[in-house]
Amino acid sequence: MLEVSEKASEVMRQFLEGREEPHSVRILTTEGGWKGVHLVMAFDQPRENDQVLTERGLTFLIDRKLLDNAKPIKIDYVEGTLGSGFTLRSELTKAVTSPPLTCESLCGHC
Repeated sequence: MLEVSEKASEVMRQFLEGREEPHSVRILTTEGGWKGVHLVMAFDQPRENDQVLTERGLTFLIDRKLLDNAKPIKIDYVEGTLGSGFTLRSELTKAVTSPPLTCESLCGHC
């Protein structure tokens, strides 16, 4: 369902160290123009329709309907000559649908 690389979890834990709540990481969708719908992360509190997942000591929140559409989700942290950052890969990046995939069709409350 959710796979977090060792490097991604290490960077997240370093970032969270000494910070105030919330420490839960929400995985959600955003519409990215020419890229279409893709996954992003933000800090948040649990909601009624969430699936709460713990991976490598970190708590992740994701809408159940979105998780069903996107799983498996893989989170990594990459460093390169153009910069560094988190990557989120899922079945959403492979999906080709008609009508087009939208945030609302994935989780129902955008």
